[in-house]
Amino acid sequence: MGEPAPDRRPGDRDHSPWNWLLIVPIVLPLITTFYNASSPDLLGFPRFYWQQLAYILVGVSTTTLVYRMTKLAKRRDGEG
Repeated sequence: MGEPAPDRRPGDRDHSPWNWLLIVPIVLPLITTFYNASSPDLLGFPRFYWQQLAYILVGVSTTTLVYRMTKLAKRRDGEG
């Protein structure tokens, strides 16, 4: 269960530069000046609510992009 995959050594880690992009969905919601207002409304929802949903979309998109680019880089390098 805790054993590494057969094609990887125990000390191997993923050091892809794409991983730095994962900081964006973490830091973005912490910047309060982005959502510290009640306007503009979107479909009747105040800014705070629809912007929180937008942050979820940014997080999912960023995670998907990093996953695919890391997988592509590994395939290109012949690691699997």
